[in-house]
Amino acid sequence: MNAAAVRDSVFYSWDGWNQALFLWINGAQWPGKDTLAAAGTFLGDHKWYPVVIALAFTVSLARPAWVLPERVGVLVWSYLLSWWVIASLKPLLDLPRPLAVLGDGVVHVVGRPEYVHSFPSGHAAFVFLLWVSLAPGAAWPVRWGLGVFAFWVAWSRLAVGAHFPADVLGGALIGLACALGVSGLWWGVKRLR
Repeated sequence: MNAAAVRDSVFYSWDGWNQALFLWINGAQWPGKDTLAAAGTFLGDHKWYPVVIALAFTVSLARPAWVLPERVGVLVWSYLLSWWVIASLKPLLDLPRPLAVLGDGVVHVVGRPEYVHSFPSGHAAFVFLLWVSLAPGAAWPVRWGLGVFAFWVAWSRLAVGAHFPADVLGGALIGLACALGVSGLWWGVKRLR
């Protein structure tokens, strides 16, 4: 299936709602929105993976009641799995980003303009797998903080003009699936011991 067929399919277009929702979120303007969106995109970038792993590992050793040490292992493996899935899907589907589809005069871009490899959102996959990997057994402020962070970053990808909602939802589902899959395997191996 080519990119145009995928883009126009009901699974991606949502009968026009994918573009409509993007335009509503991206076009809404209020004081501080661009700064908040840019910060969410910057902090949610998966390039921070080594820093996040180091921080999660340090916190899990110093305060295991905040983050269980075994959950850091789930984070490591689920990230590697999601990275492989996303790195395979982006060039295979090769869906255009909102700027390529709708044009400069329509899309409000914050930061660097992007045109290709829209589906799935790597940012969304990263932050949702971060949340689902570390939340089980974590202190409630950590669980809530990771959840708020995940939704903030997901929103920011629309607000900066980098992704359609379907891209963000797809990335979030991939992140969730990878984290839940690795968690299930981790739990299964632990039970076998």
